[in-house]
Amino acid sequence: MPHAAAYAEALRRGDLDSVLARLYRPEDVAAQRVRYLDLLARFATWPGPGPAVLVLAPGRTELGGNHTDHNLGIVLAAAVQFDCLAAARPNDEGVVRIRSKGFDGEISVALDDLAPRAEEEGTSMALVRGVAAGLAGNGRKVAGFDACVDGEVPLGVGLSSSAAFEVLVGRIFSELFNDGQCTALELAVAGRSAENTYFGKPCGLMDQLSCAAQGILSIDFANPADPARSEVDFDFDRTGYRLAVVDTGGSHADLTPDYAAIPDEVGRAARAMGRDFARGLTVDAVLAHVARIREAAGDRGVLRLIHFIEETDRAAEQAEVLAAGRMDEFLTLVRRSGDSSWRLLQNCISATAPLEQPIPLALTLTERFLGGRGACRIQGGGFAGTIQAYVPEARFAAYAEFMEEVFGQGAVLPLKVRKPGFERILLDGEVRA
Repeated sequence: MPHAAAYAEALRRGDLDSVLARLYRPEDVAAQRVRYLDLLARFATWPGPGPAVLVLAPGRTELGGNHTDHNLGIVLAAAVQFDCLAAARPNDEGVVRIRSKGFDGEISVALDDLAPRAEEEGTSMALVRGVAAGLAGNGRKVAGFDACVDGEVPLGVGLSSSAAFEVLVGRIFSELFNDGQCTALELAVAGRSAENTYFGKPCGLMDQLSCAAQGILSIDFANPADPARSEVDFDFDRTGYRLAVVDTGGSHADLTPDYAAIPDEVGRAARAMGRDFARGLTVDAVLAHVARIREAAGDRGVLRLIHFIEETDRAAEQAEVLAAGRMDEFLTLVRRSGDSSWRLLQNCISATAPLEQPIPLALTLTERFLGGRGACRIQGGGFAGTIQAYVPEARFAAYAEFMEEVFGQGAVLPLKVRKPGFERILLDGEVRA
């Protein structure tokens, strides 16, 4: 491993500027250089000067397949430029210690006992212990390390900050102790297990797999143990549209019951049709047995099942038209996806706070502003948080100003798709440890 000082020298000389331009946006290079240098300076203060690896894990945005992965559906997702960055090195104490910028205190997890702990539920310690347990259970080596972390994935805006952190921890274990050989699927499965079993939050595998594999991915969960993945080669920067998310400021606090109800109701609806999962059902079959499904899962269960079926097919079609470069068709499918999430999936408004409707408001304002051009839809889990918008480049500045007057300065976040191949920052001549 190079010394942390060698990375700092390379950054100051501008040797890594081309890498930073590909990771982020060209206009962000100077700010990212400062960010990296700040991380390395903190690392030099604690745990001290010496060797280090620079490891990254990006956030992700969902392009299609809203709430389909939990029932073996198909999704289309993309890694984005917002990421978690870490400088790390091994220690000989069998303890993971992490200090994150912007957070007080230190995450400390002893690795001699990797069983879930009730008192850690909902904490970062639970995620670290769960990732370590997942990798160890897969035959990978886990050992103690010290790491300084800088997370730029915005919290609570549907860009999967928790999944990025889980993948980051797994990637540190991979780079330090397993020659960088842990696969994207291994890291994703360990992250999901940590979130489900240790942290106590239900989720599918899309977030973690998108963060770990990077690029634009079409993911088919028909075999959940080994989802089929295909990379879609497409550059949104060449379309004349700017991809962005809008943070509406809605809180995700106390929304776990809303999220958990979706897979529960779709599952009950599928079982009413004699299936363990909804994948493979058709809308015609649902319409022929509506009474039976209503009895088992309620009216909303019927609607959510129809959404799942159509959204799974739509996500597969989105990947096809995007790969073929047919942006207009892609945008039409984005609009249909958004309409289905609103009317059928019904994850735009929380039943616990019906007077708070920032998601429908943001969608309505965006539709009126675009006037038939571009597209918008809900982003991620829903009920609060963000929407996603495809805005003509020439109107993006005006759109950002318009939306930020309502939702606050910085609410509009332009996105850049993160290409694969940047799991670890390497210096010239460096090889994996």
